[in-house]
Parts: sequence; C-alpha cells; structure tokens
Amino acid sequence: MSEKKRIVIIGGGFGGLNLIKNIDKKKYEILLVDRNNFHSFPPLFYQIASSGLDPGSISFPFRRELRKGKVKGAKYNMGEVKTINFSKKEVITQYETIPYDILIIAAGTTNNFFGIKGLQEQVFTLKSTGEALRCRNEILYRLEKASITKDPEERRRLLSFTIIGGGPTGVEIAGAIGEMKRYVLSREYPDICINDLCVTLIEGTDRLLRTMSERSSKEALEYLGHLMVDVKLLKTMQSYKDNIITLADGEEIYSEMVIWTAGITGEPFVFEGGTPEITRGNRFVVDEYNRVAGVRDVYAIGDISSHSDETYPFGYPQLAQVAIQQAVTLAKNLNKGIMAKAFKYNDKGTMATVGRNRAVVDLNHFHLYGRPAWATWMFVHLISILGMRNKLSVLMNWIWAYCTYSTSLRLLFHPTKFPKREIDCN
Repeated sequence: MSEKKRIVIIGGGFGGLNLIKNIDKKKYEILLVDRNNFHSFPPLFYQIASSGLDPGSISFPFRRELRKGKVKGAKYNMGEVKTINFSKKEVITQYETIPYDILIIAAGTTNNFFGIKGLQEQVFTLKSTGEALRCRNEILYRLEKASITKDPEERRRLLSFTIIGGGPTGVEIAGAIGEMKRYVLSREYPDICINDLCVTLIEGTDRLLRTMSERSSKEALEYLGHLMVDVKLLKTMQSYKDNIITLADGEEIYSEMVIWTAGITGEPFVFEGGTPEITRGNRFVVDEYNRVAGVRDVYAIGDISSHSDETYPFGYPQLAQVAIQQAVTLAKNLNKGIMAKAFKYNDKGTMATVGRNRAVVDLNHFHLYGRPAWATWMFVHLISILGMRNKLSVLMNWIWAYCTYSTSLRLLFHPTKFPKREIDCN
C-alpha cells in the first residue's frame, strides 16, 4: 500500500477543526499546527473580558478533541508557523520544520492598527483568550482602585473606558461594560457613583453594525443608549498618546482604557520558494475551490482567504459560517481526489447582542430584535460550543447571571513573575 499523503493544517479555529472532522483519515495523514494547545470560541471573548464567562467554558484542548468522533485520527503539534517554504513543501515553526504534501492555511486574522504608531502597545484587544483575560483584569483593577479613591476627578479618570470600532465585537463589549455600569456598580461597588463610569463607543462610519441591516444598526444604537453608552458616529481615531484620543476632526477624548476592535488583518507569514497572491487585509487570493493563487498544493479557508464573485466583489465576509462551509466543501473535494464542487456561500444570517434581553438578528426572510433575538442569539451560540460540559457550564452561568445580575467570575488574577525561564508561550 502506498503511504498516505500528509495534509498540514495551520490553525485550529472553526475552519481547521471542521476540515479535520470531514476529511477522510483513511486517505490522508492529518497534522494540525497551532500556537495554542486549545480551540477557543471567539464570539464569546467579550464575555470573558466582562467577567460573564470563565475562559475554560469556551476553550477546548486539541488533544482531547482529537480523540473524539469524526475528528479522531488527526495529530496536533504546538507551534506558531513563521515561514512557509513552497518549493520544499515545508512549514517552519519556532520548534521544528514540518514537511507537507498538501497545505491548508486556516490561521485566521489578527488586529489591524492601520499604521497608527505605538497603538499596539497602548490599547487592549479581543482577538484571543489571553487578550480577553487581560481586559478583564484591567477592568476589575480599575473598579477596585476607583472604589477606594477619594478624589472624584481621579476616580473618573480611572473609569474612562473607550471602545474603538462599532462592529459586533465593539457593540457587544460596549454593551457588557454598559450593563456593569447600570446594574452592577451600585450593588458591588457602592462607593462609586454611577456617573463616574464613562463608556464611549467610537465608529468611523455613519452607523453601527455595518454588515447588518439598517434596522439592526438603529436598534443597537438605541439599546446602547439604554445602557448609558455614549456613541460617536462618523469619528475616526488619529492617535492615542498620554491617555488622550485624538480624532480626525481634532476632537480630543480622555480615556485611560481603550479597547480596540476596529480592524483585522490576516496572520502574517514569511514566504520562501514561491509567492502566493495576497490581496487587501493580508488575505490569500483563492479560487472557487479555495486553491491559493500563485502556488501549488496550497489551500486557504476562513478569514485569511479571499474569493470574490458577483455577490461579494471584495471577498466573502470574515465570519465563522464562511470558514465552516469552506472547510466542509474542501474536505469533500479532497476526499474525492478532484476539485468537483465549487464553493458557494450560503448566508444563514448575522446577529449581535447588546446585553440582557437586547439583541438583533438578521435572517434570510425575517428580522428579530429584543428578547426573541436575545434568546435566538443564546441558542445559536450555545449549540456551537464544543463539548456538553462546556455547554452546560455556559448555560448555568447565563441563567445565574440573568436571575441575579451577579457572577462569581469577577476575580482579579495577576500572574506571578518568578521563576524566569526562556520560553515563547505567546
């Protein structure tokens, strides 16, 4: 019998895991490479940041998942792919060099700061579990510090929160902090006046949630108003220095904690032995079969890929559903050994939540808002989480928070500094 071809998959997100689930393990040797040893559920990062969920509830060890059901049979190696050599068919991490017969890039995206100098070192972001935990620690620290601060002006400075970007992540984290302001502050931090906490959301276009309907945008704006969030539309950030946000029109806003959700870009790689075609947003240009233009035996799926058609002239939207559907289609083609089926995106709708009983849902034939939309949002996200234990954990946290407006997760953990050792954990 001939040896199996080796498929190396970079990235264990929605696309990577669904590809592994649907690929024929009898035909291929599958190796997953990811910088983390776990899969996370990015749509709920904002709930970690706002102390609504524990990170363990939405994170799943690869080695555990790869022993189960349809995913069983694949292998996992930890490492961050730095270099791809197309002529030698190798990917290089900080730990090893891995040969491949077929390479599938599902690495996703990272934060895009649009060339604003020094911004990366000054703002908080929400693109990983670690970044969400860092946000949670900072928010809790500021609440605790403000509760013992006697100077009113210093207290207001401590509690100045600004979110940059009015997409789903920006709206959801702004709503979560707004809920803390309206419902939690008086209960758990009675020494802080509710008006001392300021939440500002800045969006560069004329409405929130640009990828959703105008009705959803209008309702999201109204819900944020209920939660005492100050929304500034048609405002773009120019710089952030000494806690001063300078907008393009010259307006200045003081904020000691800035959460950046305004842009994403594809994960960067160094290329050798070939030059793939890259388009805006650092995305790989792919055809209808997700083959990367300019190189052989290389595919890209999910947010890091870009395929344009008449419906989506600038590429398919960077959503989980696109990655999942691309993974399923590509796996079927690889199983057959030929590219028999072209990918076509089936838009199942989009949704965003702005807090308790406040959400918007755009489906193909109807629109939901308020409590029905919120229930739909919870159901869809709950069934999308891997593992029954995790589903039950998230559900119990949501039920408890809904009934009591309280959570046991407002815990401020700071990592210890010693002993020091040479290790790259990212």
